[in-house]
Amino acid sequence: MTDNEIGRRGHAGWLAGVAGLAAVGSLAGVTVARSLTRRVTDDDPYAGEDFELLDADRSSVVTTTDGVPLAVREVGPTDAPVTVVFAHGFCLRMGAFHFQRARLSEQWGDQVRMVFYDQRGHGQSGAAPPDTYTVTQLGQDLEAVLAVVAPRGPVVLVGHSMGGMTVLSHARQYPQSYPTRVVGAAIISSAAEGVARSPLGEILKNPALEAVRFTARYAPGAVHRTRGLARAVIAPILRAASYGDEKISPSVVAFSEKMMHGTPIVTLVEFLHALEVHDEAAALPTLAKIPTLIACGDRDLLTPVESSREMAAALPKSELVVVPGAGHLVQLEQPEVIDDALVRLVERATPSKLVALTRRLRERVRPRG
Repeated sequence: MTDNEIGRRGHAGWLAGVAGLAAVGSLAGVTVARSLTRRVTDDDPYAGEDFELLDADRSSVVTTTDGVPLAVREVGPTDAPVTVVFAHGFCLRMGAFHFQRARLSEQWGDQVRMVFYDQRGHGQSGAAPPDTYTVTQLGQDLEAVLAVVAPRGPVVLVGHSMGGMTVLSHARQYPQSYPTRVVGAAIISSAAEGVARSPLGEILKNPALEAVRFTARYAPGAVHRTRGLARAVIAPILRAASYGDEKISPSVVAFSEKMMHGTPIVTLVEFLHALEVHDEAAALPTLAKIPTLIACGDRDLLTPVESSREMAAALPKSELVVVPGAGHLVQLEQPEVIDDALVRLVERATPSKLVALTRRLRERVRPRG
């Protein structure tokens, strides 16, 4: 198929996709723009915040089994009693855990090492063949990270959105690591299955996205011609769904949009397809062996609160945290709630000696009311 034929197919898909936008209803078009406008405020507590804090941390590169370099950052001593590994979500990068890195590194001190990495095709990690952009592969990438940075000692996994699906995928593929190696897990703004039932499912049906995906796979040289098609479909939805509160910091909004805009178009369309076919419900019996945190915002339009409730119901050692007024990026919108929940998770998941130490440290750090 020639580039001209690819272009014609992409244009036809785009025209059909425009019509398909009507199915998304109030999430699309002018309504989205107005909604986004309402969700910023002149009061910006994070004006001047250094959102690139992670770039100054210890860095390394982990190479996956199929040769993809993953950018890794870590804070805390390598011999800390427990390691907490963070996996970010779709169209983001490790900086999505900025507030967790900033506060928890002070709170935990030398008792916990935190490890962050960019998923394949995101941030500073390498691109990969499009057919490897699957949730199954992400679980294998997480195992590669653990093998290099945390081969021994207890590990707690934290995943947001697609990162939560990464944790589920890892649990399904490596059940022998639970609870011998992985002693706790947090699934934030995610779902074990059924993403197609959410408003995101309507987006996934848009023919424009399939046209761009076809181009990315079979005529990568022409993908720049369809770059705007996919972004026009998905970007307004992601922006509108990111936050639920009308008083969200403009600096936080700008930071999250910068991450989204920096995601390559091939990564965007391929992982959208991966989310469409995602089903990691088979991982739940494995996660049921360990303490878990299930957290979400009650205004999350991409992975609605029902998905979190379903997972929590299947996990007898889980704590369910529903954050009022928060959207999909709950760890950026209401970081204190998520930070506190992660502290409780690590206390539940680790030996009693560490629990006592982290509790005393928390009480010393937290301001007295």
